Amino acid sequence: MQPLADTSAEAVWTKLTAWPRGYFTARYNGHRYGVSNTAHANGRSFKLYAEQLGGPDRISLNIYRPEHATDPALRPCEMPLDKVTTFVLEAEPET
Repeated sequence: MQPLADTSAEAVWTKLTAWPRGYFTARYNGHRYGVSNTAHANGRSFKLYAEQLGGPDRISLNIYRPEHATDPALRPCEMPLDKVTTFVLEAEPET
């Protein structure tokens, strides 16, 4: 697997803002995931939760962009930062 070019919180923010809101399915690492992407605070905050369909994997994160901040604050929920970053940057929503 090739390393990701940009794994910053800004790259995660950009990807999440382009994803559908609400529930959808996505492909990641050869598996399907049920994903919930919810915007809060007039689009300045996102909550993402994903479950591998038929499997044990879970992804959970919050990301915030305070009004006067230059960079978003990415907060994984009880899992490593690189796990949530890699999921968001590599997963592809299904249409």
